[in-house]
Order: sequence, then C-alpha cells, then structure tokens
Amino acid sequence: MNRLFHVPLSPFCRKVRLSLAEKRIEVELVEERYWERDADFLRRNPAGKVPVLRMGGATLSESGAICEYIEEVHPSPPLLPTTPEGRYEARRLVAWFDDKFFQEVTSKLLYERVNKKVMGQGYPDSGNVKAGAKNIKFHLDYMAWLLDQRRWLAGDQMTLADFAAAAHLSALDYISDVDWNRSETVKDWYAKIKSRPAFRSILADQVPGFPPPSHYADLDF
Repeated sequence: MNRLFHVPLSPFCRKVRLSLAEKRIEVELVEERYWERDADFLRRNPAGKVPVLRMGGATLSESGAICEYIEEVHPSPPLLPTTPEGRYEARRLVAWFDDKFFQEVTSKLLYERVNKKVMGQGYPDSGNVKAGAKNIKFHLDYMAWLLDQRRWLAGDQMTLADFAAAAHLSALDYISDVDWNRSETVKDWYAKIKSRPAFRSILADQVPGFPPPSHYADLDF
C-alpha cells in the first residue's frame, strides 16, 4: 500500500493528495506531527517537512517533485499539457502558488491562525494576519484575470496548476479566509474543481479544535 505522511491542512500535502486521487491511486494517509522532529520521520525526510510519499519501494519528498514523479509513473489522466509552452505555464503557476501565494497569503493566515496553536507557538501575529487578508485580494484578482481568458488556470485543460491553487484556497476556506464574493469567475472555477471525486477526502478533513464553516463541504457553496 502506498503511504502518504501528511498534515490535513497543508496545501503542499493537499496538492499531492489531489494528484493521487485524480489518477485513482490508492494511498494510506498517515498524519505526521513533523514539528516534533521524530527520529523515524527525519530518517524518511531529513528536511523534516511533509509531504513524504512511500510508493513502489521509493520514499519521496518535496511536493513539486512528488507530483512530477506521479505524473511520469502514472501519466493518465494527464495533469500537465502536451506542449512545452503548456507545461511551462502550468509549472509557472504551480510555483506561483507554492512560493508567492504561500509566502504572501497562506503563511500569514493559515499558519498564524492554525499552525501556531497546534504547534504551541503562541498567538497569531495580527500584523501578519492583516497583511495576508490584504494580499489574497491581489491573488484572487490575478486568478480572475487568468480565468477570463482560459477555461482553467493554465489553459484549456485542468492541470497541476489548478490543484496547487485549489490546495491553498481549500485550506484557507477551511478557516473562512476566502472572500468568494470577490469574483464569480474564481468562485465558479472552485465550485467546478471541488466537485471532482478527487476532492472528496479533502472536504472530509476535520482538524480538532478548528471546525470548518458550513459551506466548506457544500458543492454549491
């Protein structure tokens, strides 16, 4: 059995989970309190980060590399376009969400509101929370601009770029930090992607002490 060491609200873990589920690859989910730096976990990944995927005898780390590996080993259904230009755009947007969006939004909202409490690192920094709430508006507007020109974020087919974006937004939606009324285009895109069977386990996540809002698992919002 494939095994994924993960944290439920980690967008990087969610991106891998979505990729696996879309390709109908069964995996056992194992929650990992990586911040406790358990010796066994550090042997699996000396970087001390999740996700870590055990698949086919290999132990894989780093979400981007894991998703690319899954794509190569299980190419159907494809999550990267066939053209170099299309693959470039999908990879550019994956990097956008996992780097820029994470630094400007996810780390300032999700990590302040949830991770600090779970890890016993004190109270949220109100300055960071305010900055994250401001920054997400820019990113939602950028997504709306992309989706006004394309069916999906990177083009006419769903790709890893959509899963990367949905992974971050779904984690933030769990704590009601996404203003879905800002853009009907983005809201429609998210409704479409969260209605996919691959999203079911994501919407079933429950984090003790942090109940999701009533709309979180509602496919029609």
